[in-house]
Amino acid sequence: MTETERAILQTLLGLESSVKSMATANPKPDLKPFFSRLDELTAQLPKNTEPDLLHYLHKRSYEKARMFLQGRESEKGTCH
Repeated sequence: MTETERAILQTLLGLESSVKSMATANPKPDLKPFFSRLDELTAQLPKNTEPDLLHYLHKRSYEKARMFLQGRESEKGTCH
């Protein structure tokens, strides 16, 4: 996983946490910085990035992007 992908995953996890807290949070968290950061990081990804990840990020399917990245993270260190 690249540094940019790690930053995207951390941002996605932060977004998910903030969304989950919205029901009880007062004041409500501002999610715009997460979306701006994700757009910025997505633009930094190289052209050889996995097409599925790019698709999820461009379509703003953030849960799918998170699951994709977490799946790749779990593959770390395995032999095929």
